[in-house]
Amino acid sequence: MTAVQEINFDGLIGPTHHYGGLSFGNLASHRHSKQVSHPKQAALQGLEKMRLLVRLGYQQGFLPPQARPDFNFLRTLGFSGSDDAVIQSAAKDAPHLLSVAYSASSMWAANAATVTVSAESGDGRVHFTPANLIANAHRHLEAKQTQRSLESIFCNSVHFQVHPPLPAQASFSDEGAANHTRLCCHNDQPGVSLFVHGETTAGSRFPARQTLSASQAIARRHGDRHPIMLRQNPRAIDGGAFHNDVVAVGNGPVLLFHESAYHADDRSAAFATLKQWLPNFQPIMVSEQQVSLEDAVQSYLFNSQLLAAPNGAMDHMSLVAPTDCQDSPAVTQFLDQLTTDPANPIQNVHFVDVRQSMSNGGGPACLRLRVPLTPAEQQAINRSFLLDETSIDELCHWVRRHYRDQLAIEDLAAPGLAGEVRDALEDLTDTIGCGPLYPFQT
Repeated sequence: MTAVQEINFDGLIGPTHHYGGLSFGNLASHRHSKQVSHPKQAALQGLEKMRLLVRLGYQQGFLPPQARPDFNFLRTLGFSGSDDAVIQSAAKDAPHLLSVAYSASSMWAANAATVTVSAESGDGRVHFTPANLIANAHRHLEAKQTQRSLESIFCNSVHFQVHPPLPAQASFSDEGAANHTRLCCHNDQPGVSLFVHGETTAGSRFPARQTLSASQAIARRHGDRHPIMLRQNPRAIDGGAFHNDVVAVGNGPVLLFHESAYHADDRSAAFATLKQWLPNFQPIMVSEQQVSLEDAVQSYLFNSQLLAAPNGAMDHMSLVAPTDCQDSPAVTQFLDQLTTDPANPIQNVHFVDVRQSMSNGGGPACLRLRVPLTPAEQQAINRSFLLDETSIDELCHWVRRHYRDQLAIEDLAAPGLAGEVRDALEDLTDTIGCGPLYPFQT
């Protein structure tokens, strides 16, 4: 059993989960834009995914939903008066902005931050940089509260350093761990950080979201010992892979990726370096003939969670994949071949139903932030945010008490919704006993 254990912190899906179609370049988000969502079902699906990992023997935590709507955002844009007056004015004059203010997109915790483990940082602490998420207005609103939440969870400065987000400038556009993968021989040994960035060029269908400058800045501030910078393939971005974790997933020595994931020349150089630092590095490339880029993006095959064994062993790994993978014959055939091939350590697939999240463009891997920790670091965490079956049951009861069964775009103008959300979050902090967490509580 390894001393370092990876804890997955999933985003707890918030009460205002809706389909606003706010994410340009996210094909699922646009395909389901303005449809009726099911917030209660969404949150319960997310919690059942967390329960699965607990039952499989993994440590599991969560990141709390953010306060919505963001009244400060709306008032900054000129809407004034009481809270209800602000909502009504925005609903009448700029419903798109009301959707932005109500977005529950912090559920996708892979975008919460980039994490550098203590074995690879400059000062021997675990470092976090919350993503600034400036590529989309609804996501940029998350950055300050994400920092606050991370500071509440990782509250021991002896072991943890939570940095502020990078400057909110185009040169430093940062989307967090969705474009970062830690690879290692074993969790107890120092590993390598693979940072993936994109470029927006003339003729691009969709813009890149992660810049090289942002990745380099994070590596510097964390004192990352072995950062590797790798370019996304523009074809992947234009095909709907707005984050690298839509076309690649890695853990331990294994990197499972679509052949269109990376710029070909950069990939060769980066993999050569990885093999120097990680003798057992095992890239597994999925060809276009095996699974087309379209099928990969549609099924979110690569947005599965790739897990070592619960004891940290890297020779018996599992995928936690969305049930949507079962809808694709090509993906199903590939997974059958993958798990029966003795040449790779991925031996099991666990399917989870997260369709409410998938419809907005986020699969199992989008919903979680990976944080490998030593035993001492695990003890230093605020225990309110760690889960077992009992606390998952309590959160399920909380969801059933406060969440609506359905939420349509026009419901965002309902006078009582903002109050419902505030009551829910007040009850959440009481339920988990974490103390004040939101600005309205201080």
